[in-house]
Amino acid sequence: PAGVQAPGEQTAEQLWDKANTAYINGDFHAAADAYEELLSRGVSSMKLYYNLGNAYFKDDRIGKAILYYNRALRLAPGNDDIRYNLSVAEARTKDNIEDIPEFFFVTWMRDIRHTMGCTAWSLLSLALLACMQRISLRKAGFYGTVVAALLFMLTTWFAVGERREMLDDTSAVVMTASTAVKSSPDKSSTDLFVLHEGTVVTITDRLDGWCEVVIADGKKGWVEGRKIEII
Repeated sequence: PAGVQAPGEQTAEQLWDKANTAYINGDFHAAADAYEELLSRGVSSMKLYYNLGNAYFKDDRIGKAILYYNRALRLAPGNDDIRYNLSVAEARTKDNIEDIPEFFFVTWMRDIRHTMGCTAWSLLSLALLACMQRISLRKAGFYGTVVAALLFMLTTWFAVGERREMLDDTSAVVMTASTAVKSSPDKSSTDLFVLHEGTVVTITDRLDGWCEVVIADGKKGWVEGRKIEII
């Protein structure tokens, strides 16, 4: 039955120690295997994803490293260490894709939203709601109430945005050394361009084991679903 430990099976704590010890000793492949074993048991956390990303990066498995750094970021979007390590891993990918320019205000607002996670924004919005209610009971509290209401709406919007991003199943990472992007979901269709391990794509459609993907510069096409992994 689920949750029952088999005789001789290592506990989660023992596996965690085993993985960390292997990493410290430079056996990054064994460390990654132990961390993956923890994941297979239903254990998940920002620290586990981050350590997995580090182990895979040291083991020169860039696709897996980028995958787990991104998963760690979803749980701790304001963590500078994860962002830095992700940027180092991304610099090792072969595809140099230029992003489509976006309005600076959109970038700025997203950067602010990423300073905290969904839970933190939710707690802040609740605190502002309570503050707004208290201010509204006082005389001359109109302007204070308006400011608190605007901040409440903004933080609630940030919380919703973070939750949507955390649950998003359209972002994926290329896992194979290279894969041809096709004009249609068929192996015999035309090759449009090639993507390499570690490149992040956005899935826009799915059909019979194939995924239609878009990359940062706007190019799109079809890849086999088994060659990418959802973040």
